[in-house]
Amino acid sequence: MPVYSFEALSATGDTRKGVIEADSAKAARTQLRTQALIPLVLSPVGVASADAGSAGLRARVGRRVFGATALAVWTRQLAGLVSSGLPLERALTSLSDEAETPAQRDLVAMLRSDVNGGTPLAKALSRHPREFSDIYVAVIGAGEQSGHLALVLERLADDLEEQQSLKSKLIGAALYPAIVSLVAVLIVLFLVTYVVPQVAHVFAHSKQALPLLTVLMMALSAFLRSYGWVVLIAIVLGSFGLRMALARADFRLRFDAAWLTLPVLGRLSRSYNGARFASTLAMLAGAGVPILKALQAAAETLSNQAMRRDAQDALVLVREGAPLATALAQKKRFPPLLAMFARLGEQTGQLPTMLQRCAQQMSTEVQRRAMQLATLLEPLLIVAMGAVVMLIVLAVLLPIIELNQLVR
Repeated sequence: MPVYSFEALSATGDTRKGVIEADSAKAARTQLRTQALIPLVLSPVGVASADAGSAGLRARVGRRVFGATALAVWTRQLAGLVSSGLPLERALTSLSDEAETPAQRDLVAMLRSDVNGGTPLAKALSRHPREFSDIYVAVIGAGEQSGHLALVLERLADDLEEQQSLKSKLIGAALYPAIVSLVAVLIVLFLVTYVVPQVAHVFAHSKQALPLLTVLMMALSAFLRSYGWVVLIAIVLGSFGLRMALARADFRLRFDAAWLTLPVLGRLSRSYNGARFASTLAMLAGAGVPILKALQAAAETLSNQAMRRDAQDALVLVREGAPLATALAQKKRFPPLLAMFARLGEQTGQLPTMLQRCAQQMSTEVQRRAMQLATLLEPLLIVAMGAVVMLIVLAVLLPIIELNQLVR
């Protein structure tokens, strides 16, 4: 049945907005009038609509409606409703009525309209690729085919929440060092470009030989005051050039491979990507997705292109008949823990469970190492900032101390 979004005037003069199902626009207006509402605007919602109003709505909904957190919450809500025995159509109706924004309400209404028309939920979701990734759609499709949609939705919600939790903790661990670094740079720039020139002005007409530290600091101050804009432009152009270079597949592959060789950050990146790969593969395999398709989808989640290339090579080996553990063990960029748990899963017949345990263990390791790194960086940054400020202060005080000694 077609779905229409409406804006109507109530008997009290209030404006109400929502969606309504009806056979035609005329029937929708009739339903609104029976509810003591005067229809002002009525627009069709759904894939089957082809008029300008629907096209405009589709363009508005086509923008990002669900953020990462909102998608996890929405998936959890849908899983809870379906698990309670509520039909999918009614579950989508409830979520549409309780949507936080009009864009979310209209998007869910479009999904409900498709489902009412006999379209599988996975196919309905695939019509909105900006909102629902290929992995999300594949998991939902596997759940529908296996008849365990509620269980698959629960696992998908768990996976989305774990992703958000890990990202939030990593961002939180990096936030304080980043703020300290920014404040330190601003303080040093202020001292070098404002305080040091004042000292230079005081000793400008003095015939006294200035200490080497003061001379160097004054030279640095003069350079920044005269050519600071050149340095800033060079930094901006360098950042832009690096971004453009990273857009090239060959350079990005070499850059990511080199990144993995870094002492601390490389190991952190390997563990993070390994956890993401294992979690996605466990979720897809547990939902009944064929292992080759699951491997291909899991490889697409890897942000590091070098590890993604290794995952695709492992896919080729598995397609040729090699066990998953053997294929992963041959790729040294993946953490050895991943191949070990994959081997245990294949030997016990519990591959999804073992991969999920591996993902949890690596996620915990990533969080622990990130917190250790942040804890170590905090005092180091403070000490470094103090050392730089001390050098600037010494550069200012040394000429004054020498002048006092001469006066005596």
